[in-house]
Amino acid sequence: MAVLEKIRVKLGVLITVLIAVALLSFIIDPSTLDMTLRSFSSKYDVGQIDGKSIKYEDFNEKVEYYKNIYTLTTGSQAISEEMLENIYNTAWQELQNEIMILPAIKSAGVVVGEDEMFDLVQGNALSPVIAQEGMFMDENGNFSRVQFKSFLDAIGNDQSGNLATYWAFLKRSVEEQQYFTKYNSLLSQSNILNPVELRKGIEDNNVTSIVDFVVVPFGFEPDSTIKVTSSEVNAYYKEHKEQYKQTASRDIEFVVYEVVPSQKDIDEAKALIDEAYAEFVTAENLKTFLSHNSDTPLQNYYFTQEELERTDAKLADFAFATKKVNALEPFQQDNMFIAARVNDTKMMSDSAFVQHILLASTDEARADSLVKVINKGTSLSEMAVKFSLDKNPNVVNAGDIGWMTQNMMIPGMEEVLSMAPGKCVKMVTNYGVHVVRVSERTKPVKKVQLALLTKEIIASQATFQEYYGQANNLASRSEGKIEKFNQIVDEEKLPVVPAYNVLEGAKKISMYENTREVSRWIYEAEEGEVSPIITVDNKYFFVVAVTKVREEGYTPLKSIYSQIESSVAFEKRTEKLAGEVKAKIEGLSTMEEIAEALNTTVSSKNDVAFGSVSSQSLDPVLVGAIAGAPEGKVVGPVKGNIGVYVLKVNGRETGSFYTEDDAKLRENQVATYQMNVLPYVFSEMGDVKDNRARFF
Repeated sequence: MAVLEKIRVKLGVLITVLIAVALLSFIIDPSTLDMTLRSFSSKYDVGQIDGKSIKYEDFNEKVEYYKNIYTLTTGSQAISEEMLENIYNTAWQELQNEIMILPAIKSAGVVVGEDEMFDLVQGNALSPVIAQEGMFMDENGNFSRVQFKSFLDAIGNDQSGNLATYWAFLKRSVEEQQYFTKYNSLLSQSNILNPVELRKGIEDNNVTSIVDFVVVPFGFEPDSTIKVTSSEVNAYYKEHKEQYKQTASRDIEFVVYEVVPSQKDIDEAKALIDEAYAEFVTAENLKTFLSHNSDTPLQNYYFTQEELERTDAKLADFAFATKKVNALEPFQQDNMFIAARVNDTKMMSDSAFVQHILLASTDEARADSLVKVINKGTSLSEMAVKFSLDKNPNVVNAGDIGWMTQNMMIPGMEEVLSMAPGKCVKMVTNYGVHVVRVSERTKPVKKVQLALLTKEIIASQATFQEYYGQANNLASRSEGKIEKFNQIVDEEKLPVVPAYNVLEGAKKISMYENTREVSRWIYEAEEGEVSPIITVDNKYFFVVAVTKVREEGYTPLKSIYSQIESSVAFEKRTEKLAGEVKAKIEGLSTMEEIAEALNTTVSSKNDVAFGSVSSQSLDPVLVGAIAGAPEGKVVGPVKGNIGVYVLKVNGRETGSFYTEDDAKLRENQVATYQMNVLPYVFSEMGDVKDNRARFF
């Protein structure tokens, strides 16, 4: 079906993200977990959103739905690890939207009615979701109601139901976006400054104070007269408990055994490449020879001398040597043995601007005719409009492909980098038959194609067993107990790697990638437990000891007792110093007298203001005290962050450095901050628990 094919070749729907909604661009099916993970126990929940448990089946059902959409829009299910992570995030975000965010938006009074929806999906106020959908655009990149109507008409005739599924997806996307847009507008309007607030803000920030002050610093020497009781520590902890929230994390120590090829493994690899090299130097069909004898097939890339020098100077010296040598003998580069021959040499450009007309693979006769007429002067662009299957709307002239390089090349069109500009030729690729012309290209330079005979140095099974045995020795002798683990690593002086605050699902620990299995184990283990061997990338054997377990919630008092004890001592020290300052300045009226009594000097500032850059170097507590102090009166003691202050505002002036634009910019910054924190606010209010790292 033509409409379905259009769906497959276009990019799909681009959904604008306004508040806490993920980009619904890439969706795929996750791997099936063991049936034991499908228990109704909360231990196996993917998470919790606003009090609702999200079972594995719930999450997988959401992903399955988007997998179908992905297949419709791309025709492919192949996906990278990085993209798979994005997919899981998208499915999780959508569950939050449905369960928590959209209901909250609706409860705020935001409504998207039926008439409004009709206008957004088919009327005169089309949503960007529809208007910017590639499959509904004409050849000029504009929304086409003709193509849109063609899609709608085809839905009823589609026996597979795929078009109906896709249309439902579009409509739901439109509705969600409209809710987010309207809620965003509601919040933005609530931040508008009225004229009185605007004027007051400008006036306040344009007032500068002329001030004298003295400071008695806290100093660094501890005060032995200050004692802190356990009841004071407990009281402080209770009062400030919200400051001590923590996420779940683990501290660990581990020994890792990296499997490295032995000298015997190296010698065996060298023997293999030496044997193949004897035939390599005389082989006539290098492509075939390498496919049977090398770890690296013949590459189509042509190197300049500079490119090869950046890769390997030895290869560059060989390929561009004045005195030609048939072959470069095997040499070792990291975990690879390499030998080389020059397979081809060309004068070719780095890039070329290419135009083409794409025809069906069965249309070679028409391609031959077009080559003739275009070489005689007929416009290629006009012929492309009439005959080409490539209807790219984003080019200046019909038929333009643009600048092509070896790295940005349509397979089968490599000759464009060697073609003379202006001449039209026929080329065949997997896409069909092309009528091709190079309009311009960069200056040709000498390039070589290298045939590389390579043999990777691989650790043998015996080598694996040797390293496995070392790891197993540590794991088994530790007997799962950290005391024995520490004793062994101390006695044998094994290199121990510490890692702190490891989060659940961590994909990287210290310098090691793909460590999710390590993360899974440490979150199932108890403090003081030692792991069996954990294999990572079939190259590393980990033995891990859990040194600290932190559960989500409030940090236990015993873990931060000394920290809080120091905070309480600081507060008491501040109170004591403030009391001493107050007693010493009692009855004094001038700043000079006060400075003398406190054995310090008077400092002066003439431009202290909230809106002044020069005020940013001062203690913010002092700036606040100055703003609220009456003119002509001594104020203090004021307990600051670095000491105790006494101050006197001698006068105030009104400037004009803080403008209406500054005030509006600040309000916009506040509004932007509010929008950025909304997802976190929703997550906090909905008590969102994300346990996906246990499964994915």
